[in-house]
Amino acid sequence: MLFGKLKGSGGRASLQTKFLLAFAVLLLIVLGIFAVYVNQMVVRPLRDRTENEMRQTAAKISDQLNLYVDSQNQLSQRILSSQDIFTLMPSGDYSRLSVEGLSRSRKLREIMFQSIGPSMNIEDVAIYDLRGALLTTFISAAGNPSSLLPFLEESEQNTSWIENGYALYRTSPDRVFFVRSIINQNGKIFGYMAIQLQQDMLDRSASVVSSGSEVYVLDPDRQPIYASGNLKSADLAGFSMPTSEKDSSGVYLDSQGDYVAYYRSNETGWTTYTITPKKVVLGPVNSVTNVSMLLIASLLLFSAAYIYFSARNFLLPIRRLRSQILHINYSNMDTRVVTPSSNNELLLLNEAFQGLLDRLQVSIEREKLAVHEEAVARNSALQAQIAPHFIHNTLYLISIAAQEGKNAVVSEMCKNLSDSLRYIVSSPYQHVSLTQELEHTKHYLTLLQHNYEDDLEWTIDEDRAFDSIRLPRLVIQPFVENCIEHAFKQADTPWRIEIRVKLYNGLWALEIRDNGDGFDSDTIAAVLGRIRTAEVTEKEEYKDSANDKTNAIDAIDIVDAIDGVDEISGIDDRNGSRSESAKESETGIGGMGIVNTVRRLQLMYKNRLFFNMYNHNDDGGGAAIQIIGSLTEDFY
Repeated sequence: MLFGKLKGSGGRASLQTKFLLAFAVLLLIVLGIFAVYVNQMVVRPLRDRTENEMRQTAAKISDQLNLYVDSQNQLSQRILSSQDIFTLMPSGDYSRLSVEGLSRSRKLREIMFQSIGPSMNIEDVAIYDLRGALLTTFISAAGNPSSLLPFLEESEQNTSWIENGYALYRTSPDRVFFVRSIINQNGKIFGYMAIQLQQDMLDRSASVVSSGSEVYVLDPDRQPIYASGNLKSADLAGFSMPTSEKDSSGVYLDSQGDYVAYYRSNETGWTTYTITPKKVVLGPVNSVTNVSMLLIASLLLFSAAYIYFSARNFLLPIRRLRSQILHINYSNMDTRVVTPSSNNELLLLNEAFQGLLDRLQVSIEREKLAVHEEAVARNSALQAQIAPHFIHNTLYLISIAAQEGKNAVVSEMCKNLSDSLRYIVSSPYQHVSLTQELEHTKHYLTLLQHNYEDDLEWTIDEDRAFDSIRLPRLVIQPFVENCIEHAFKQADTPWRIEIRVKLYNGLWALEIRDNGDGFDSDTIAAVLGRIRTAEVTEKEEYKDSANDKTNAIDAIDIVDAIDGVDEISGIDDRNGSRSESAKESETGIGGMGIVNTVRRLQLMYKNRLFFNMYNHNDDGGGAAIQIIGSLTEDFY
């Protein structure tokens, strides 16, 4: 957010942004030091302690297995301590089902019973001859191999068999045998003894590991001795074997990201592995880390909020002063700027700005008065060009009716002319409603009706809602007069004039159309061009007036402005009479009657007015004048 403000302001940071950035950098330094402290003094020692506990667990399991294997070694030695066992072992072929074989099996069981006793922590003891054939078992438990021949064929490569005088033989995942040779003091081998280890005792030795961990025990040849899970041959390659006495224990991460702790026994040479999922090992570490991160995040949010509100409260009076300055316009220049603060500098700044507003208010009032007077003068000059021509045409019609002896018509026309003159001269500088303009247009058309009779037809929309639309005086009548004078020169009767008005969504639209000869393209371009030229001239004159250092319009400028309008409109102030060309073009399609009318509307509506003239194809064609105004929003 701070960098977005810097980018949006073109790299110029506000005072609050600089304040926040300074404290944010300091806060990040403090939080960084805190994070390093937590990692070095809390998280790392906790991780080391957890790994050390894993190594101790592996060593404890190895010691338990050593004790169990040692007990089986002592058990086998007790059995072999009886000299009768050597005499009972066969030296040649015999059958277990023979009388001699049955007797020999019974005597061997008696020797094992005397040595083992009723209490034992094994599954069974089996005795085999030199060829690995089974002679007898202690209790005939299930799972004893019928032959040790596969084991004997591989025993030459088993280093533990050579070094310790015994070896472990695994026939299935849950069957492990302690195998040793039956040998006398002279080193003569008579047979083999296989003690089936009790799986519960192996599981009990490995029960010290935490839930979710697995235990594997491998001999020096990387052969499995015990596995708490499903051990595959491919899994053995993933275990890291100790290479020296110094490296007899350790902890590392396997390919799956789990923690593996190992410990090698010096007595048996077996290596115990405990595999613990990473989430279990790092559970306490992650808890401390999460608590630390939560604490850091909370501290960060609290510090950021504290810094933000502190900076905001410190800079709030300045922001309020700026906000009030931005909202000051022409309509509320007299508003008193209130900035409550105990800062003496801000109070002095507030007083200085208030003095500036007072001086500016006086200058603006003078400027508004000058602009208003200029607008009144321009509007009066433009309106004065239209009224005389209307009176001239109406008097001409009355004179024709009088020559024809139509006294009643002359009387009615004089009454209508009186109403129209009263409308024209009554408060000429004030705006009127659209309803009043339409009523005045009716009087004018009624006057014309006496001259053209049934050749002229006209319709005017009426609605009380039109009272809300304000216009300058004599806006519609010049366009209607233009239709009468020029639109019907070559058109067939009856001649129709329609005045349509629509009001919707803050917009009003006025359309005046006839069924006359229509416009040619050059005339449309010329009239619209004159309107645009007059609009540009108006804006430039207003801009020059606004840049005047005295903020007022000199009376000479107003006169010059009126003279400029008169010159465009065809009025010659030098001799006080109209030129012949002005008389011909004043209300014509290309004349200044349309231009002056549109300019008076533009003086009132500014950028809220749209004017257009075009030819339509309805009812045989004709010309149309379209004026659209907005009561609220600018068009451009």
